[in-house]
Amino acid sequence: MKIEVFDIHGKGTGRQVDLPDNVFGLEPNEHAVYLACKSYLANQRQGTHKAKERGEIKGSTRKIKKQKGTGTARAGSIKNPLFRGGGRVFGPRPRSYSVKLTKKVARLARGSAFSAKTKDGSLKVVEDFTFDNPQTKAFATILTDLDANGKNALLITADVDKNIVLSSRNISKAEVKHANEVCTYDVIKAKTVLVSEGAIQKIKETFGK
Repeated sequence: MKIEVFDIHGKGTGRQVDLPDNVFGLEPNEHAVYLACKSYLANQRQGTHKAKERGEIKGSTRKIKKQKGTGTARAGSIKNPLFRGGGRVFGPRPRSYSVKLTKKVARLARGSAFSAKTKDGSLKVVEDFTFDNPQTKAFATILTDLDANGKNALLITADVDKNIVLSSRNISKAEVKHANEVCTYDVIKAKTVLVSEGAIQKIKETFGK
């Protein structure tokens, strides 16, 4: 699959690059994308929540009132969940929320995400660029020229470029990832996906196996 390459000013360079069909030319599988996003979001949860149950509350275990005849619910001690300050019934406990995903499904999900963005025209290939030092204004100008400013924009670079990452940090709806760390959720969340020329080969090597 051939796609046009744009420069940082949003103009066509007259060149085209070949996108690997096994990553950018698949029939999108929505269920695989759903599973990948579900796994990613679940794995972000720390699972360190904890509430004390009645056996962990500090207090007397003396029966505070007679069993019958009070007109209210029976209660064994002040640690009863009925009372303010009592233990919680079936409260949260530390647990892992991680959801495992097979390599085959993860690969299919990534390919489906890239393919969906390519088909609807939300993916653009940009010539490689860098900054001598962090320049937020210059990065914002590039996004504007590429019609990606004000949207959830994802820039995928070949390698980690510190100056580009720092230039994007103060722009709320822009994110920079290098080709080896981008995931399905990153691609699906973005309204516009910008891929540098050098990242195409890295994506092919990493996800096109």
